[in-house]
Amino acid sequence: MSAGVRRLLWARGLRAFADGYVSLLLPVYLIGLGLTPFKVGMIATATLLGSGTLTLLVGFRANRFDSRVLLLAAAALMCATGLGFAAVTSFWPLVVIAVVGTLNPSSGDVSVFLPLEHAVLARVVSDRERTGAFARYSLVGALAGALGAIFAGAPELLAAALKFEVRSLYPWMFLLYAALGLLSGLIYRKLPAAAIQTGAPAAPLKESKRIVYTLAALFSLDAFGGGFIVQSLLALWLFEKFQLSTAVAGTIFFWTGVLSAFSYLVAARIAHRIGLVNTMVFTHLPSSVLLLMVPFASDLGWVVALLLLRSALSQMDVPTRSSYVMAVVSPAERAAAAGITSVPRSLASAVSPLIAGYLLGLSTFGWPLIVAGTVKIAYDLMLLATFRAVRPPEEAALRL
Repeated sequence: MSAGVRRLLWARGLRAFADGYVSLLLPVYLIGLGLTPFKVGMIATATLLGSGTLTLLVGFRANRFDSRVLLLAAAALMCATGLGFAAVTSFWPLVVIAVVGTLNPSSGDVSVFLPLEHAVLARVVSDRERTGAFARYSLVGALAGALGAIFAGAPELLAAALKFEVRSLYPWMFLLYAALGLLSGLIYRKLPAAAIQTGAPAAPLKESKRIVYTLAALFSLDAFGGGFIVQSLLALWLFEKFQLSTAVAGTIFFWTGVLSAFSYLVAARIAHRIGLVNTMVFTHLPSSVLLLMVPFASDLGWVVALLLLRSALSQMDVPTRSSYVMAVVSPAERAAAAGITSVPRSLASAVSPLIAGYLLGLSTFGWPLIVAGTVKIAYDLMLLATFRAVRPPEEAALRL
């Protein structure tokens, strides 16, 4: 493993840790400020809309800039976001900061960092190693995010031990978010030029345009469904329905994150046997069915069991999806393809949290989970029908 890849993995881990605890603390913090579930959903929508727009711009213009410079700029924006949320408590200023910042209400990476890091990673590994490399990248992110989730309970535990008001500690957590952004920037600064620019310079989409835009449309559908259950809103549903503490919710999301993390490694092995598209569909489809079952489980134990089982399956499509996109385009098109297909994880999912917040304000039944599961099942079936015959180079001799 090259030094550049190791540094990318360290930076990914730091950002995932920050996202892990912020995604759980965000709804608690905002509800504590007196905001309604609808307004919490509105801020989640603002974060995803801003991230999606920025990611789209990077996807179209990445070939004009050094990826290292763009990563440094994104790290600086992460610092500014943390400082902004630590200092501001009014609703509309928070919405503005959410739009222009890097805050992530989901458990996955939906930020502008993603396409830039994916393009770097794809350039420094062979076709055969690519899926495994993306699995390790996803593994680091998931494990760090799981640690971040359990760390979300730290303010509550510290406040109880020191007899502080827990809300007074939340701004410090956003300051820590800013500090982690600064540390990520220092890591990006040390990326060797060879790890960023090898081979042909990046180019806009040409011969792969049709495939990439079709994939982007399908990923948009999946992301729209996923937007109903971003981690912040799923946590809010658990808080509202079962009156969970942040520490207990953090423990639940820690274990879902751990299961997701190890599923990435299994995904790489499955993909070598049955192919990337089949792996994406036949692991994601049952997880969507499990999601549909969650609202009908009135007991917390069954809810947690279903969420844990789902987490062992639902993220296997993440490294395989990333690897598939990098495989079906030319090396020169990878930065643009990564950016354009990353848009669904932010821009296309931006509307969903607003609707989910509204639904949560009406009832604690869990309608956002029903909508999410239904949409995701439709995505799985359409992906299989459209791309089952479009194989990456390493699957040419594989019998599927």
